[in-house]
Amino acid sequence: MARVLMVQNGRGGGPGRFGDWLAAEGLTPEVVPAYTGAPLPRRLAHDALVVLGGGYLPDDDERAPWLAPTRALVAEALERDVPVFGICLGGQMLAHVAGGAVRGRYGEPEFGSTPLTVRPEAGADALFGGLPERVSAVEHHVDAVTALPPGAAWLVESERCPYQAFRVGDRAWGVQFHPEADAERVRSWDPERMRSLGLDPAELNRRAERDEPAATTVWHEVARRFAAVAGA
Repeated sequence: MARVLMVQNGRGGGPGRFGDWLAAEGLTPEVVPAYTGAPLPRRLAHDALVVLGGGYLPDDDERAPWLAPTRALVAEALERDVPVFGICLGGQMLAHVAGGAVRGRYGEPEFGSTPLTVRPEAGADALFGGLPERVSAVEHHVDAVTALPPGAAWLVESERCPYQAFRVGDRAWGVQFHPEADAERVRSWDPERMRSLGLDPAELNRRAERDEPAATTVWHEVARRFAAVAGA
């Protein structure tokens, strides 16, 4: 049975339904809560690597010392062609390790269920090929990828943040959004913080609930496809 190492970077940033979907496809997710000080392996002995989100930049080693060994695992996965899926911080880390650029507090933040456009370049992609052109996903970010790695395939964009999904090589994907997050995750956000950002918590919840059925179908399919790549 294929094993997937999932690196968790914050208390509220667990694998959610994405981990459940991988398990349903016969994979064994092994979650390491690195933010607690739990040790990461020095070498990647797993069949795939998933790096989850968190409130850090990819090289914010002073505040989050586990990011350095996580970057080393991402670099090893790229070198050995081990499948990678990076979510939010994890996607930014993939871009950073592969030679792209990430900036903190760049552009307009995105929170809540957000419209995305699947680009024509995704047509032959193993995960994003054949998806509806218009999809939605939960967003929660103020930092962003500002330049893709050399040779990366640009797969998905949004109005505020162009680099929503990309692929490095044949088997490493990074996304800015949160396919693991559902409407319940949005409801768990601090309403006072949302108001301080000029957002209406009730509207965020309403939009997330409205978009969830279609979004669940899309991101479940992406998880199923990633499981197939990881288990091949």
